[in-house]
Amino acid sequence: MAQGKGTGPHPVLSPISVPLTGLDSVFGPIDEETGTNPWQMHEVRARVREDPTIAVAREQGVNVVILNQYYAPDVASTGHLLYELANDLSTNGERVHVITCRPSYGPPETWQPCPRNEVSPSGVTVHRMLATRFSKDNLLGRIVNSITFLVPLAARMLFRLKRDEVFLYTTNPPYLGIVGTMVGFLRRHRYVVLLHDAYPQMAVWVGKIRKGGFIDRIWHLLNKWMYRRAKETIVLCDAAKDLVCDTYGIDPDRVHVIPNWADGEFLHPVDKTTSEFANEHDLVEPYTLLYSGNMGLYYDFDTMLNAATLLKGENIRFVFVGGGGVRKRIEEEIEQRELDNALMFPHQPFDTLNDSMNSCDASFVTIAHGIEGISFPSKLYTSLAVGKVIIAICEAHSSLRTIVEESGCGVWVELGDAEGLARVIRELAADPERSRRMGQAARDLFERDYTLQACARKYAVVLDEAQR
Repeated sequence: MAQGKGTGPHPVLSPISVPLTGLDSVFGPIDEETGTNPWQMHEVRARVREDPTIAVAREQGVNVVILNQYYAPDVASTGHLLYELANDLSTNGERVHVITCRPSYGPPETWQPCPRNEVSPSGVTVHRMLATRFSKDNLLGRIVNSITFLVPLAARMLFRLKRDEVFLYTTNPPYLGIVGTMVGFLRRHRYVVLLHDAYPQMAVWVGKIRKGGFIDRIWHLLNKWMYRRAKETIVLCDAAKDLVCDTYGIDPDRVHVIPNWADGEFLHPVDKTTSEFANEHDLVEPYTLLYSGNMGLYYDFDTMLNAATLLKGENIRFVFVGGGGVRKRIEEEIEQRELDNALMFPHQPFDTLNDSMNSCDASFVTIAHGIEGISFPSKLYTSLAVGKVIIAICEAHSSLRTIVEESGCGVWVELGDAEGLARVIRELAADPERSRRMGQAARDLFERDYTLQACARKYAVVLDEAQR
């Protein structure tokens, strides 16, 4: 098995953690001139833009309370997405308050020290609850962590709720919105549900609870209660909207599709020949296919490995970067099959992410069978940002397929069709101009629909509607 080298994780593509020595090991090196790192740069821009006009607008904006178990500098991907959203909303006139926990995602050595209360340069007020921090790999520990977050949170909402606040409930923990709905019977409040992963459907899919069982039925009942009382609901894709509307009988006009995003300033197209990662690992000359991110149960790796087996001996390379629950199995498969055309690397440092993402000709984006509408692969947005051909491996009815084919930014291969995938790869490798056109279409699509600014403006509209 070919084994690559790396020095640590990045927090964008996957919530996988490794030991950190300081803030710069997660967020990138500190800039000596500005005293900031890449994750803070938009806050610097916010300070530059801050003026009396913005200050007045903030006083008149929506009073938003964002609730989520994780928040930057925690390395969970949802925490960083909400960090960016909160600061963008605040910069553009909204009053934003975040209630979260101290960093707790991953092993203790990854936890950054954070103040209980702070105000960001862009004006976001952050309050961190003193919840327990047991390992998320332990089910009982995760439940206790959730309870010690949710109980004081509910108490805080009961006694400190303001009439003009609009709450944004996430699905981390997955029953956060249900708790808020219960609080609403004692203290009426406006809220919006942000659905990242659909529960209990996800718990059923991974085998944690039985479909149609007692827990499943009760959870569905509580969800119906939550969605029907919500002012608005935000989902990531059309399939998720269909799931919410069809399952719980929600008016489609109250369910809004707003995707996640990527940092289009930090992530941008670079010619593969200039990529240090590509040059170091002899990826410049072969046609290179990259999977970068979490290697978890929600993704289909068998189709890729089977295609790699069919393409042995050809000038084509499969590169897997990341970690997760099935990484070990992928490594074993590569070794057992003697796939000298497949390389494995750990997560790359955040400050080199743009370089490693640009080391390929095409990027794999996949979602497993039965997960459509329950979750959506956010790695699509980072792949679009660097302007690479997207090879979507998913079911025929998937939203992922629709996005890729309608935009012309890539090709679709059905789950399990290794021969089809091998054929598509050969065709792309033989036609560099086609790959170039698709890559340009990918970046064009990103700039139109998947920047932070574009998505945050949609959030602002929904939150404003919820306040009315």
